[in-house]
Amino acid sequence: MTGYRRNFVPGGCFFFTVNLADRRRRLLTDHADDLRAAFRETRCGHPFVTDAIVVLPDHLHAIWTLPDGDADFASRWRLIKAWFSRHVVASEEVSRSRTIRGERGIWQRRFWEHTIRDERDYERHVDYIHFNPVKHGHVARVSDWPYSSFHRFVGRGIYPVHWAGDVSDTTSSYGERS
Repeated sequence: MTGYRRNFVPGGCFFFTVNLADRRRRLLTDHADDLRAAFRETRCGHPFVTDAIVVLPDHLHAIWTLPDGDADFASRWRLIKAWFSRHVVASEEVSRSRTIRGERGIWQRRFWEHTIRDERDYERHVDYIHFNPVKHGHVARVSDWPYSSFHRFVGRGIYPVHWAGDVSDTTSSYGERS
């Protein structure tokens, strides 16, 4: 079995990618209110700050900052996934291994996490998050995607409303490795 190494930094700031098991489904945008509720319910007992987020039909990216002395992002994701799964009607195929474990077939079991190292790393990941709907062809302009913290950033004056232009403006990498 693969040994997963997580970087548990109390009070740290982390970038996450969380995927549906079946990447052809549109559950996250179709059930955006349930996903919001899952975040809200989890934050009640396990506080964290969502610095930036984008929800696409089949995956999401987020940057969280955890409270001082707390490094347990894994439990928070487990709670969010469980809450969401309990509130979405079962319609997915469930593998035998998931059935044995009593799991639904909504989420990939793992998630990807990256510890934010510094301000530049933070900015690159925020840009990556907000540009993601354009990257995946869902919209031509970042501002057209409703399931994104981009609109909050515009409201705070951090981004102009037409940041990153449209799909024809692809000169920047927005967080992608060269």
